[in-house]
Amino acid sequence: MIWKVNKSKLKGAITVPPSKSHTIRALLIATLADGESTIECPLLEGDGRSALDAAEGLGAKYGISNETLKIKGIGTNYTLGTDKLFLGNSGTGTRLFTSAAALGDRPRTFDGDESLRTRPMKPLLKALSKLGARYSLLQEPGDVPFTIQGPLTGGETTVSGITSQFLSSILFAAPCINNKTTIHVENLHEKPYVEMTLWWLNKMNIKHEVSDDFSTFTVYGNQSYPSFQQRIPGDFSSATFGAVAAALTGGPVTLDNIDFSDPQGDKEVFAILERMGVTVERRQNSALVNTQGKINGIEIDLNTMPDALPAFSVLGCIAKGTTSIVNVKQARIKETDRIKVMAGELSKMGANIEEKDDGLIIHKSKLKGCKVNGQNDHRVVMALALAGMVAEGETIIETAESAAVTYPAFVEDFVKVGADISISY
Repeated sequence: MIWKVNKSKLKGAITVPPSKSHTIRALLIATLADGESTIECPLLEGDGRSALDAAEGLGAKYGISNETLKIKGIGTNYTLGTDKLFLGNSGTGTRLFTSAAALGDRPRTFDGDESLRTRPMKPLLKALSKLGARYSLLQEPGDVPFTIQGPLTGGETTVSGITSQFLSSILFAAPCINNKTTIHVENLHEKPYVEMTLWWLNKMNIKHEVSDDFSTFTVYGNQSYPSFQQRIPGDFSSATFGAVAAALTGGPVTLDNIDFSDPQGDKEVFAILERMGVTVERRQNSALVNTQGKINGIEIDLNTMPDALPAFSVLGCIAKGTTSIVNVKQARIKETDRIKVMAGELSKMGANIEEKDDGLIIHKSKLKGCKVNGQNDHRVVMALALAGMVAEGETIIETAESAAVTYPAFVEDFVKVGADISISY
C-alpha cells in the first residue's frame, strides 16, 4: 500500500484508538485467569490481533460481540492450546507471552514476520532459564524463532532492562509460579511501561515488592489471577501523532478518548509540546492542541517514551533552532532501527538531521515531498505522513499498510480533520 500526502491544515477532532500496551496486558492476564474476563474496547487489529492469537495458542477461549471481548482463561492448566505461536509483527506480544508459555512443561515455539525475527529475545530467555525454563534458538544468530519449555520454578534471576518488556513478561508470569521470584534489573529503560504492568498487578491484588530505584522486584508465588472486567483506554502513543500533527499544521485539533490519570508514560508528550511552545488544553478524557506561535527546538529525553521518536523527529524539522532527541538508544531495537530510519528518510525530504548513538540532532529544515519508505514500521509510516503534511509537493510513502498495527483508521481519522492523504496499491 502507498499513501500520497500533500500539505495540509488540520482542524477538528480525532478519537484516539485503544491502547496496544493495555490491550496486550489485559489479554495475557485474562488468559492466565481462572474464569471468564470481559475486555471492553480492546485493540483487536495488528499487534492486538497477534496477542489474541497467542492467548488462543495457550488455550484461552474467546468470543467477540460489538466492541466487547470475553475470554475464558486457562487457570492452572498450562498444557492447553498449540505447540506453535505466530505473533506477526508484535514484539510486545511475543515477549509478554513467552514467560507465560514457560509456566508449563509443554514446549512452545514462537515465530513472527521478518521484522520480528530481527528483534532481541535472548536476554529474556536467559533470565527465564535461571528460573527453570529451557530454550533453544531455531535460526541462529537470530533470536526468533525459538522454543521454550518450563515449568518455571521460581528463585532469583537478572534481566536486561534495554526494553522494559523483558521485565514485564517475568512479572506477569511470576505470581503463577509455586515459589517466590526475585528479579534484578540492569539498566532499566521505559520505566512507565513497568509502572503500567505494576498497575495491572495491583488491580489483580497480586502480592509483590519493588525497590525504590526499580532495580529489584519480588513476586510471591502460588497466587492466581481472578477474572475481571476492564475497559481499554485510548493510546497515548497513537495520540502523539494527532498532537504533533496539530503542532505542525497549526490546529486546533481535539484528541478524544485519552485519560491523563492513566499510567501510560507517553502522556508526557503533551508536556514536551508545551515546552516547545505549543498550546495544550487538558480536559476530561480529551486534549486540545493548538499552535499560536513559533515552535522552539529543545532537548528531548525520550528514554521513557521511545515510541514518540519518529513524530518528534518530524516536529524538530520545523522547530526554530536545534532539536536534540537524546537517551533513547532502545529505539534502535523496535520494529526498525528508528533512529537510523528516521534520519535516512527525513534526509531524503531535505532535513538537516544527524544520527547519534542514542538519538538525533535536527536543525530547522525546509522539507520537500518525495518517495520515502516506512520500512514496514507503523510509527515510521505515520511520522512520514506528518512530514508530508508540511512538505512542499507530494510525499509518497511505501509500506503504508503497516500503520494498521496500532492505528487502523489513521487515514480515515486524519482526512476527516483536513489531511490531504490518499491511498493507492
